[in-house]
Amino acid sequence: MSWFESLILGLVQGLTEFLPVSSSAHLRLTAAFAGWEDPGAAFTAITQIGTETAVLIYFRKDIARIISAWFRSLTNKAMRSDHEAQMGWLVIIGSIPIGVLGVTLKDQIEGPFRDLRITATTLIVMGIILGVADRLAARDETGGKHRAAKERKSLQDLSVKDGLIYGICQAMALVPGVSRSGATISGGLLMGYTREAAARYSFLLAIPAVLASGAFELKDASEGGHVSWGPTVFATIIAFLVGYAVIAWFMKFITTKSFMPFVYYRILLGILIIVLVSMGALSPHAAESAG
Repeated sequence: MSWFESLILGLVQGLTEFLPVSSSAHLRLTAAFAGWEDPGAAFTAITQIGTETAVLIYFRKDIARIISAWFRSLTNKAMRSDHEAQMGWLVIIGSIPIGVLGVTLKDQIEGPFRDLRITATTLIVMGIILGVADRLAARDETGGKHRAAKERKSLQDLSVKDGLIYGICQAMALVPGVSRSGATISGGLLMGYTREAAARYSFLLAIPAVLASGAFELKDASEGGHVSWGPTVFATIIAFLVGYAVIAWFMKFITTKSFMPFVYYRILLGILIIVLVSMGALSPHAAESAG
């Protein structure tokens, strides 16, 4: 991988990680359209450490409160009813599905799941699901001619059941094109949570999964020697810087705006890929040589 490739891929990772458009799909598509080798699952996982570092810094106060309350609840029974302590447990519970499936489906994630036809399909299907979820949220928030606005749930209402459903939604993002934030935010909206609550828990829930995945890939890459470390570290730094700016923008955007622009973008991109593959202009296995 060249330094120029790492710069572009780092920018793509930072720009798309927190938006509901799938960063893994965009990394793969960028390489395919540019005629580069597939950066591979290892590159994706390692550069995600950069974007998750941005999450750690942006939500540092929330994270510090949750960790502090969770540890105190281990020895103080009175703390176990504290919302922050419960959030610690809910993040752990919500991380179980992706942890189990990430290990058991590792070969598929790095192989068959990277077929561009699968990526295109998941872009479209998850785009439609996000659109439906967004419309339901908008209907509750604004009401209508014959119905009053309905109050949506906040993170104070998060239960073990809902946390586990969030986790299952996050696990779907193991398939390129689904989008971690897109799946979890859609799940949250369909369960009746506000846009801000769904996005905030989505970002917090991603921290253990992404850091664990990155550490796992770091170990394999160190032993296998199949990663270009200089460009990969450079891309990770770029992803961190861009990712932080995107989080700040996105958290403000969702308080007043709809997710529909992302829905239209996902569907149009998915259709474009299908058309290009069908015409033979793009191979469904383009850029897979680096794996």
